[in-house]
Amino acid sequence: QVQLVESGGGSVQAGGSLRLSCTASGFTIKNFCMAWFRQAPGNQREWVSYMSTTGTSRYADSVKGRFTISQDNAENTLYLQMNSLKPEDTAMYYCAASGWICSGDYGVYNYWGQGTQVTVSS
Repeated sequence: QVQLVESGGGSVQAGGSLRLSCTASGFTIKNFCMAWFRQAPGNQREWVSYMSTTGTSRYADSVKGRFTISQDNAENTLYLQMNSLKPEDTAMYYCAASGWICSGDYGVYNYWGQGTQVTVSS
């Protein structure tokens, strides 16, 4: 059974850091494009970052230079290191897997986790 489980969210003050984790089961993440999305109340789901099967990573302009995506294939886990957090980073964060293409379009992703909440106070 395919499953993605996120963890690591929480409440921090602006300028702080969090590290999100996404542990996969039922498939091997190194064979998939793995991504992070986020969604704030009343907003559409927004792409944050992805890592391709070749290790190429891309970031949304809003997080570039502050967030870093990585993965541990031995642990089958995806990470998102978030530094210099801002109140506008507050959202539910989701990891997702695509078996065919890397994109900022959430429609191409086959599998989704349940999300982990990140709240940044000013």
